[in-house]
Amino acid sequence: MKKRGLIVVDLQNEYLPTGKLPLSGIEAASANAAKVIADARAKGVPVFHIRHEFANNEAPVFVPGTDGVEIQPAVAPFTGEPVIVKNYINSFRETNLKQQLDANGVEEVVVVGAMSHMCVDAVVRAAADMGYPVTVLHDACATLDLEFNGVTVPAAQVHAAMMAAFAFGYGTVKSSGEYLSA
Repeated sequence: MKKRGLIVVDLQNEYLPTGKLPLSGIEAASANAAKVIADARAKGVPVFHIRHEFANNEAPVFVPGTDGVEIQPAVAPFTGEPVIVKNYINSFRETNLKQQLDANGVEEVVVVGAMSHMCVDAVVRAAADMGYPVTVLHDACATLDLEFNGVTVPAAQVHAAMMAAFAFGYGTVKSSGEYLSA
């Protein structure tokens, strides 16, 4: 069996109902992520927390030093667990995530977090392109409604489309329950 690592992407206060960018289903996704994190810790699987910040206040969200950038208490890192701060959508871009995975001997990754159609998408595709087998836990991820050309796409459809794309060509998609019972 390959050594596994858990990547927890951007489960930050900004995405909660009290944040500036609330996601559909974020509380359920965070609760499922918390169970997966607890399981990883119990089994000695390294957990890598990703935290998004926009440098130089270039966006009205994820502003450094605000409560919005803090990782949600339900999934907060334990002492010694790496927190990788990123300034871009892709968690690997200009961070030491790859080096952290390598230093911990990680050969396959499990991904949970937010947003399904952005930062989760980017890390899943990048990890797969780097050769890591990837598992995405669909009910431990969340997103929001999107709009394009006057058409609103409900969050559930955005999320389903992303999970279908991952399953089609980037990895395995499971529920957190399926993953935890395996």
